[in-house]
Amino acid sequence: MVESLPEETRALLERFHFDRIPFEALRAKLRATSDPESLHRIEGSITPAPDSAIFSAHGRGTDEHTALDAHGRAAIARGELAVVILAGGMATRFGGVVKALATLGDDTSVRFLDTKLADIDRYPGMDVTFMTSFATHDAMQEAFVRESVEHYLAPQFASLRLQRDGSLFFEDDGLPSLYSTGHGDLPAALQASGTIARWRKKGVQTALIMNVDNLGASVDPALFGLHQTLDGTITAELVPKRPGDKGGVAAMHEGQVKLCEAFRLPKDFPHDKIPTFNTNTLWINVDALAREEDRWTWCVAKKNVDGREAIQFERLVGEMTWWHRSRYVIVPRDGSESRFLPVKDIVDLEQSRAQFEAVLHQRLGLKL
Repeated sequence: MVESLPEETRALLERFHFDRIPFEALRAKLRATSDPESLHRIEGSITPAPDSAIFSAHGRGTDEHTALDAHGRAAIARGELAVVILAGGMATRFGGVVKALATLGDDTSVRFLDTKLADIDRYPGMDVTFMTSFATHDAMQEAFVRESVEHYLAPQFASLRLQRDGSLFFEDDGLPSLYSTGHGDLPAALQASGTIARWRKKGVQTALIMNVDNLGASVDPALFGLHQTLDGTITAELVPKRPGDKGGVAAMHEGQVKLCEAFRLPKDFPHDKIPTFNTNTLWINVDALAREEDRWTWCVAKKNVDGREAIQFERLVGEMTWWHRSRYVIVPRDGSESRFLPVKDIVDLEQSRAQFEAVLHQRLGLKL
């Protein structure tokens, strides 16, 4: 099948590890089902996570926070923490500009990237990797070379969109439609890029994973200390859920608290019964990221491309909580301590400007 594609498409697929995607198996599943959503729908009893499974971050100024902050700073000084910033996707929501390189408004030169670099610079020697995609990788690499940014890149994988009958989806220009397969590529992408091997040599034990467009997410020594003391493999940051939130929730399923994507829950699921929301900021031990897994759920996503429906299969990093010992921590959503200020598009940028501007100024000393 790949052999019949245009040379440029073949080269891109090879460069971004299409061979590691179970493409033909996924296409066969799509062809065989009358209900594509059934391929990712969660079956069985799903209930809110018990209160005993959700911890609260300790407030700044408390004895507990002070102790955890000292613990985390000592571990960071020993080189035990690395950072991964998710900067992939398809670069479509900011007028074709790679979001990491987009500014936080027309009246400022501060970019999403700059906020993350300012955060990281507070901890000299921190190992930092940006997970890119085929749509963002080259632009990020060029910016790093141009600006002498000495951090690493690890691209997620690329695959081909399909039509409902399992045939390839071709865009209006006659070319196959490519897409990035989701941040569930993270463990494999880190391995393929040599990141895991580099961390092993440096003695890194944990990676902090955060979205480039969550302007509240940052390195927090106290939360790193809490992750270590909770003795889990993964610690997921949650916030109180609000109407309109779309994404993952922490819920009890088959006797275990897991991150469950809302679109995977049964159609009649009472979403208002789940009080917390996943921020996609995760503290994950390197041993978990280094393991090859074959149990990922490849989720069906329907996209509008050139005015037509296209189908793509994605996997999401939160599913790691299904097979690793996981802990869940409520973090602030409001005020200067907020750790969840997502900016998905230009509308979000305008609506949340005042809040994230205050947070960035107080926490990082940035002025827009």
